[in-house]
Amino acid sequence: MKLGKNIFGVGAMTGISRIFGFIRDMLIARFLGAGRLSDIFLAAFKLPNLFRDLLGEGALSAIFIPMYTDMKKDEGFAKNVFSWLMVILLGITIIFEIFMPIVIWALAPGFSEDPGKMQLTVIIARIMFFYVIFVCGSAFLSAVLNAHSRFLLAAFMPVMLNIMLICALASSVLYGNQYIIYVMAATVVLSGIIQFFVLLSRIHQKHFGLKLIIPHWNDQIKNLFKRFCVSLVGSGFYQITIIIGTLVASFESGAVSWLYYSDRMVQLPFAMIGLAVGTVLMSSISNALAEKNMRSVYIQQNSSMRRSMMLIIPCMVGLFVLAEPIIRVLFQHGAWTAESTHAVALAIKIQCLVLPAMLISQIYSKTLYASQDVNTPVRTSMISLGVASVIYLVLFPLIGYLSIPTGVVISGYVKNYLLGHICRKRSLVKIDTKTISSFFVFLLVSVILGIVLSVLPVNNIIQLGIAISLFGIVYLPTAYIIDRRIIK
Repeated sequence: MKLGKNIFGVGAMTGISRIFGFIRDMLIARFLGAGRLSDIFLAAFKLPNLFRDLLGEGALSAIFIPMYTDMKKDEGFAKNVFSWLMVILLGITIIFEIFMPIVIWALAPGFSEDPGKMQLTVIIARIMFFYVIFVCGSAFLSAVLNAHSRFLLAAFMPVMLNIMLICALASSVLYGNQYIIYVMAATVVLSGIIQFFVLLSRIHQKHFGLKLIIPHWNDQIKNLFKRFCVSLVGSGFYQITIIIGTLVASFESGAVSWLYYSDRMVQLPFAMIGLAVGTVLMSSISNALAEKNMRSVYIQQNSSMRRSMMLIIPCMVGLFVLAEPIIRVLFQHGAWTAESTHAVALAIKIQCLVLPAMLISQIYSKTLYASQDVNTPVRTSMISLGVASVIYLVLFPLIGYLSIPTGVVISGYVKNYLLGHICRKRSLVKIDTKTISSFFVFLLVSVILGIVLSVLPVNNIIQLGIAISLFGIVYLPTAYIIDRRIIK
């Protein structure tokens, strides 16, 4: 009961965070549009987000929590890791503050072609990079709370950043848009400071005993850093792909912003469906493999594929058909132009095609992790990164920023093929004909409804809501009934 309560609470906070994040993006689009200022803010914001994912919510948290738990929540170990993390973050911040012009030039070299754009990006990035210390520290504090079964406050913290940015954007009516980008950068840092001290206060209230000490090197820290470096390789490839895409896109004005919004739209259904499937499947398949019950593994894999495809395929078709109406209704206000709407919609129509591959890759990769193979997912990520990078560079002179979503789609299916081939070769996966049949049925029903959806008028938020609702009302029971008949 307690587990279900925690899952529901964290899920609710995640949903609230995504809602406020969506509102934040709408306001950024309204006040900054999809051009020079938004390019500057989003490019500068990528740096702290990158370190948050790598040092905070990514590899370090995944390694720390099991070790901390195995050591019976040893306070000395937690204090030592916390102190080492703060020292490392401080060092990284000093280095990046000094060399920020070089970093921004490497991240977005195309900005140098716009007078003043590179210089302003450096200033904004220097302000926001202080956020790294506090957001990575907050991620570690959240990991400590989670290890003590305190989930809700940590899950609420991302909401705070979005709420504060919304307030900063809304208050621009008082001081005008001239300084809005500086206010947003300062707000990001302030939100990190507040998150950090709120979580630290909560830890002290619960008497978990965490404070800064003089860090010392021992076997525990050595073991943690070894594991961290291995894990960092795997989690870093996705971030590298994003950086390379940003670098290439920076040579086209507005492209960084267009790709940001298209990626946000495509990642939404994957985050809600794919990540949940991967998380649940990891545990259940691990148990089945431990019992050497391959029949149970295959049943769970096929069931997960059918259920996830039932949900992700209509999302793919819906995004393809409604891409332009969605962006126009939600974002085409204020500084946002019709040109930006069309540009983002084109990127969405291409990138949404990768959703089935991303979701099935989740199932393959979680199966490999459950079999204690961490090297194969890393190798396939390396190959996928290479394929994407080549496509970015080769196609950019021909189709501009659309080379980025094209590379994402092709590399996504390459990675999916490689993972699936290895799983099949090791007899870790066996997709039955019923699952394949279900896939084509879901696709056929979705395409038919998508054609109907394409002729409906969608000119405002009410019509958009009605169109999406009608699609779901007709599709879901139809797909469920057909799927039930197929698997009988």
